[in-house]
Amino acid sequence: MDAILVILVLALVGLLVLLGASVRVVTQYQRGVVLRFGRLLGDARPPGLTVIAPGIDRMHKVNMQIVTMPVPAQEGITRDNVTVKVDAVVYYRVFDPVRVVVDVQNYQAAIAQVAQASLRSIIGKSELDDLLSNRERLNQGLELMLDNPAVDWGVHIDRVDIKDVALPESMKRSMSRQAEAERERRSRVITAEGELQASQKLAQAAQVMSTQPAALQLRLLQTMVEVAAEKNSTVVLPFPVELLRFLEHATPPAPAAGPPADGLPVPRTTVPPVVTG
Repeated sequence: MDAILVILVLALVGLLVLLGASVRVVTQYQRGVVLRFGRLLGDARPPGLTVIAPGIDRMHKVNMQIVTMPVPAQEGITRDNVTVKVDAVVYYRVFDPVRVVVDVQNYQAAIAQVAQASLRSIIGKSELDDLLSNRERLNQGLELMLDNPAVDWGVHIDRVDIKDVALPESMKRSMSRQAEAERERRSRVITAEGELQASQKLAQAAQVMSTQPAALQLRLLQTMVEVAAEKNSTVVLPFPVELLRFLEHATPPAPAAGPPADGLPVPRTTVPPVVTG
């Protein structure tokens, strides 16, 4: 009886070990690819419990999530002969787990190498201004360059983003001087345009005042009001020649005086002429 009990216990233990070696758990974001004696066995296994033959089957679990892979900074010379260092980040995901296991040895390393080579190629084909201001188009170009070989490996490239462009210190100083000169040019242009508009308005105002002398007098009175608002004790106000002419024409002539009653001659009064300058 003891020998039979020992045999049953050993058989039960062996069955449990065999069952543990046969059952595999595939998580929701994974797919299982089973190889039997090195050959592909059916399609990829879905998430959940799956049973394989221990000793003869081997299952590879493939992650189906979106993977973020940083690309190290690559140094290159742009088309306008500027040495720069550019780094990027690649977002990809596996859509065919069978190809990932069968067609390529290490798909992650392959994508990393293609990304570095494509980044160096895009640096040589682009100018510095494109790397700094037109990154969206360069990102699309990198995505196409990576997606073409990755599709054959069962990998889809979701997007590629250029993160940073490192410039030499001499180039940074040159760009800073260029930006400062551009801002100075815009400031001078805006000032000149303002002076042009102001001169045009002043010319229109002078034209109106030349046809309407009363407008010049009103402007003079307004100036007096503005000066008086500053609480000044002395106000020196120049009278323009046009205003003097206006007052001369607006003043009625004095009536002629008759002979005096005592018969004495009438003294003559000399009116000083108006100096017109």
